[in-house]
Order: sequence, then C-alpha cells, then structure tokens
Amino acid sequence: MRIPASVRNGDHRLTRQMTAWDSAWARRLLPPIEEAAEHTKLWWAAAVIMAVAGGWRGRKAATAGITAMATAELLSNGIGKQLVERRRPPKEWVPHDEVEDRPDSSSFPSGHTAAAVAFTAAVAPSWPGAGAACALPAALVAVQRVHSGAHYSSDVAAGAAIGLVAAALARATPRLLIHRMG
Repeated sequence: MRIPASVRNGDHRLTRQMTAWDSAWARRLLPPIEEAAEHTKLWWAAAVIMAVAGGWRGRKAATAGITAMATAELLSNGIGKQLVERRRPPKEWVPHDEVEDRPDSSSFPSGHTAAAVAFTAAVAPSWPGAGAACALPAALVAVQRVHSGAHYSSDVAAGAAIGLVAAALARATPRLLIHRMG
C-alpha cells in the first residue's frame, strides 16, 4: 500500500518535532514512564491495585483491562509487526540519548501504545474513575514512544486504534459467548 507523500511528509514532520522537543519536565517524566510501561509493568500494577482495592468492580475492571491488553499485544506485536516491516525513525532525528535504547523490531505499530490504550479503554466502562486515572499515563506512553525516537507518530496512532479495537473485543466477547450459548 502506497501512502500519499503529503501524509508521509506530515507524519515525518510531526515525528521530528516531537523527538526534538526539549523540556525539563519531559526529561524528568518520560524516561520513568517508559520504564514503567516496559513489559506492561505499569498496567499489571494498576490491575493488581484495582483488584485488591476495588472489590468486585475493581476485579471486573482489572480483568477487562488485562484481557484487552493481551489482545492488543497479540494484534500489534504478534500480527501487525509481522505484516508491516517499517524501520524506526532515523537516529539523526533524535537529539537525545534515548535513541540508543530502541528495539530492533518493526516500528509499526506501537505495541506499548496499543497495550496502554487497550487497558485504559477496557477499564473505563467498569470503573470510570480508574479509567480516568489510567488515561494520563496512557497518553504519556504514546508521547514517550515518539519522543524517544522509537516510533513515528503514525505508528502510535495505529497502536491507539488497535488498542481501542482490542478493548471493544474484550468487552464484547463475554456477551457474544453468552448470547451464542443461550
């Protein structure tokens, strides 16, 4: 599939702007967010807290979040990255040290963003307050993936879309199974 030059150029321009963005709070906040999101640690921790502190509603939200996150990981990392081979943004676009700590896998889509959005979107209907609390870290994960030079902005947008689909699947599957069995 050929992407129109105007779309590709806009994606590259936005990615270059985000990787070059330099602020004290970004230098302090984004690296710990990346570390917490690595191997979905942040979302597992949130699920444990919800399950322990939130009673039945917390367990339901945590289960939905974990299910959606696993689905998003399968769709993004297990399928998407295997189907679309895309190089990471050029190292010369990234003026900070994070560029040396990038994965070797395909850039498209962002699995970190897919997992973050899936978890958050699946939790929110069961426990809106917990979903709202997860929304800021999820957005920061998406920003960090572009800022670090690990992804183009379109990789993150695709990851977010996959996350929303995974959350919808995770929330709909039990109802579909009950309807089909009944």
